[in-house]
Amino acid sequence: MSLDNLNATADALQGIARRFADAAPGCDYWTLRIVDEEHEGLAVRDDVAEPSSIGASRGAMLTVVVGGGVGYAATADLSAAGLAAAAERALAAADLHARLGLFDARLFPRSSTRAEYQSPEAQPWGQMTLSDKLGVLSEACTRLDLGDRIVERAAWLGHRRVQQLFISSDGAEIAQGFRYVHTGLAATAHIAGQTQTRTGGGADRPGQGGLELLAAAALLEDAERIASEAIALCEAPECPSERMDLMLLPSQMTLQIHESIGHPLELDRILGDERNYAGLSFVTPDMFGTYRYGSSLLNVTFDPTLPGELASYVADDEGTPAKRVHLIRDGILERPLGGELSQRRARLPGSACARAADWDRPPIDRMANINLVPNGEGLDDMVARVERGVLMDTNRSWSIDDSRNKFQFGCQLGRLIENGELKGLVRNPGYRGVSARFWRSLDGVGGPQTCEVRGVQNCGKGEPNQSVYVGHASPPCLFRDVEVFGGGL
Repeated sequence: MSLDNLNATADALQGIARRFADAAPGCDYWTLRIVDEEHEGLAVRDDVAEPSSIGASRGAMLTVVVGGGVGYAATADLSAAGLAAAAERALAAADLHARLGLFDARLFPRSSTRAEYQSPEAQPWGQMTLSDKLGVLSEACTRLDLGDRIVERAAWLGHRRVQQLFISSDGAEIAQGFRYVHTGLAATAHIAGQTQTRTGGGADRPGQGGLELLAAAALLEDAERIASEAIALCEAPECPSERMDLMLLPSQMTLQIHESIGHPLELDRILGDERNYAGLSFVTPDMFGTYRYGSSLLNVTFDPTLPGELASYVADDEGTPAKRVHLIRDGILERPLGGELSQRRARLPGSACARAADWDRPPIDRMANINLVPNGEGLDDMVARVERGVLMDTNRSWSIDDSRNKFQFGCQLGRLIENGELKGLVRNPGYRGVSARFWRSLDGVGGPQTCEVRGVQNCGKGEPNQSVYVGHASPPCLFRDVEVFGGGL
């Protein structure tokens, strides 16, 4: 989208906001969050261009607080009449909540924040033609072809633009523009009844920015490695099944942090709000400030202020200004992932993490950028301290119980470690554990030079479901005495 079009979109959202504010409903407090979005997806599979996906939407979420009740209403009709009708629905919902709700809406946070945010973007999406984008994908897909043993090849590229304006009856005005680019490669090999898939080319490194992320993903340069590793994994022995040391590269640390730190610390889950859908948490309110979640090497932050990470922003969708806070410090659980409303309900500190997936969803407690703070070791130094273990790279399967406590993960690639040295590949590596016991076994954390920024684009939660983007940064980590398994067991 050109600068002129972006300015026109911003002006249009401002016009909708003024129209609503001039005829706002009578209530104690209201907010209006207007979202305009465009997205595009391109892919080439086995040298054939897939049908492109393209979409656009614009709508608004209205929140009203009246006495002890809060109500929400979403609408794609942004005319004066459409906004008025949404206000009537929200007022009716607030009346119902005042009589039947689980909390007093007088706790609802009020925002007067005025701020702006724009994703960093060195090369806008529109500076490259559709033909050139498909040309890069076609060339990458061709380079994945290493012969008959490669049975499926794919390369993809996607873009998403979101323009959002949040206003409130207390004078808040928060304008945020987000630009996302994601890329990826996948190669599947089949040899003598064994099938293995390897991904790369930025597949788990989506971020905020422009086409500079496509260049950084190195699709063409990464293709041969990806296909070669898929073939090598078919010919590798199975991962051994025994208790041993485990090294996780940042690609796998992403999901380990996501599932066994991020989700258990969501305060609305701890309060029981997710019970019907995604379960509860083993974490309880009395644990904060005293509970040893991991070894003293475990330091985890919530940080939506980092430029370019997938879930960075200036304020959350309740209008709370974003800031970096520690969730876990020196292994001790410090605070939950709770927006201001949940903080008031639980009487606990939290973070600016009330987030909505789109204009037709209200904000709920979500992860944003959940990052494991580097320590000081190099990768080779950690390997040298392992007598027998496995190094694992890139998630391919996951399972975790409804308390977000017991887990099992499978990875795409493993390498044996014996007597302080990396040895050959093993296929179908996996490991299982219990969250606190696992994190307490943390015995090595890589230094800043080993840290990688990655992300998850499909974090699901809530009824009705909301899928949001989440950023994760981590160095490689070493864990002692973990139950490792192979063969898909």
